[in-house]
Amino acid sequence: MLKNIGFLAIILAFFVTGCASVPLESEEKSQQAKQFEEPSEGKAGLYIYRDSFVGRALKKDVWVDGKCIGETAPDVFFYKEVEGDKEYKISTESEFSPNDLIINAKAGMLYFIRQYIKLGVFVGGAGLELIDEEQGKKDVSKLDLAVQGTCSQ
Repeated sequence: MLKNIGFLAIILAFFVTGCASVPLESEEKSQQAKQFEEPSEGKAGLYIYRDSFVGRALKKDVWVDGKCIGETAPDVFFYKEVEGDKEYKISTESEFSPNDLIINAKAGMLYFIRQYIKLGVFVGGAGLELIDEEQGKKDVSKLDLAVQGTCSQ
């Protein structure tokens, strides 16, 4: 009985606590990024975003090849151009260790990587998944562009 009450308290805390927030870029920069223009010559574009309802009180770091992109919060995205025709490791922190997604970024292409939060034993873990372009554009169009460069670790 006490275990059930404790578990219920943890679940309730996830839904009752306020939403995490991170610094946002201007509305103008956000709208520009949502034009989904072709990346610069020889580059690929990465949209990394978080739109999940679960874990709204959590912030989670995101890295590309070990370099900090930023800390996510609910309903934000990052846009980063990278060299085209290369393999990249996109990582996010999770409950016990980073979770990675490997993509082969072709020049001229846009990639949409969704970070999702999953409830864990003590805190929420995070994962990454590659989303098709049509769904990615639809998702990102509802979000705000976050300021890059600040990670907690």
